[in-house]
Amino acid sequence: MKSSKIKELIIKYIKEDCSKKEVKQIIAYFKHSKDFFEVPTIEDTYQFLEGVSGMDESEASRMHDKILEIAAQKEKTPVKKSPFYWRYVTMASVALIIALTIFLDKNDTEPQFTNPIVVNNQIQKGTDKALLTLENGSEVALKKGTKYQTEQIKSNGEEIVYQKTRNQKPEARNQIAYNTLTTPRGGQFQITLADGTKVWLNSESQIKYPVAFTDGKPRQVELIYGEAYFDVSSSTVNNGAEFKVIHSKQEIEVLGTEFNVKAYKDDYKIITTLVEGKISIKNKSKEILLKPNQKLLLNLKDNTLMVELVDTYNEVSWKSGFFSFKDMSLLEIMNVLSRWYDVNFIFKKEQDKNILFGGIFKKNQNLNDIIDIIESTNTVKFEINNKNIIVK
Repeated sequence: MKSSKIKELIIKYIKEDCSKKEVKQIIAYFKHSKDFFEVPTIEDTYQFLEGVSGMDESEASRMHDKILEIAAQKEKTPVKKSPFYWRYVTMASVALIIALTIFLDKNDTEPQFTNPIVVNNQIQKGTDKALLTLENGSEVALKKGTKYQTEQIKSNGEEIVYQKTRNQKPEARNQIAYNTLTTPRGGQFQITLADGTKVWLNSESQIKYPVAFTDGKPRQVELIYGEAYFDVSSSTVNNGAEFKVIHSKQEIEVLGTEFNVKAYKDDYKIITTLVEGKISIKNKSKEILLKPNQKLLLNLKDNTLMVELVDTYNEVSWKSGFFSFKDMSLLEIMNVLSRWYDVNFIFKKEQDKNILFGGIFKKNQNLNDIIDIIESTNTVKFEINNKNIIVK
């Protein structure tokens, strides 16, 4: 089937206008074609769909989330064969096949996947929730559906916004009030700081920041642990004040940019990814200037630094509501899922931790569905017992 034809059918599927025959054609394409495509950004979505069915940029933006669900990577196989040799499977393609199969009659002979063994399932999807610790030590539970408001703070339960006020006197620097926001396992939250900087906080993370900033002084926040995405308000609208993100092992200086910092307590590395702009990263031994589409890996075991080119979408998709796993080990994937769904993964075989997978999932999917798709590769099996998931 020609690429233009499959694009038309995919658009019809998204618009829920596909016949059963056309649905089968899409399934056949994804099952047998090697021309898998990848659509990581709204711009790429528009370019991919340009000229098809009169697609314009506004429609591309509206359809972006659905397109991501069916975007796939080209099939791969590992270079080295072993007793655990397996065929690289594009999870997004499998997910599409599963979704499309729902359209078909039960008698149709389409792919059938076994479900994971479930002894007792108490797994809940993550949601917007966090604990706000005020300067005086008092705590406020923020969660979806609840509101909190003071003279300087306003929260709708999904994000917290600080009023754009500043301490005008530099001598007031030592009197700045600091708040701390902590997301638990299974939680996420968004912050708009007093200078207009936006911060997305991932699961099991903690950040400390001032309620207001001081004129003439650097704007400084501390990522104590976890993962955060920063969209920094430009220095030009903040009297030239630079922005700093402090961590116990490194310091980031920035004038106005977007970047992601991943520094979980149970990880041996800190990963800083630059999406756009320019940042300087310092640790005890070195200072590195990072360019867009680069990430810096700080190895906490030997304090070494390594810069890599990277597809930024895969690094920061979490803030847009997606898990993007590309050439990731099963252990890394399970760590991500465990934080969002607040579960524990137990590996029966140590070597299974190194198995590679790839695919894109929505964060609002049930964990059972994701596990079901992983199981469909016939590489590993799962058993769910309350919040313990055994990989065997």
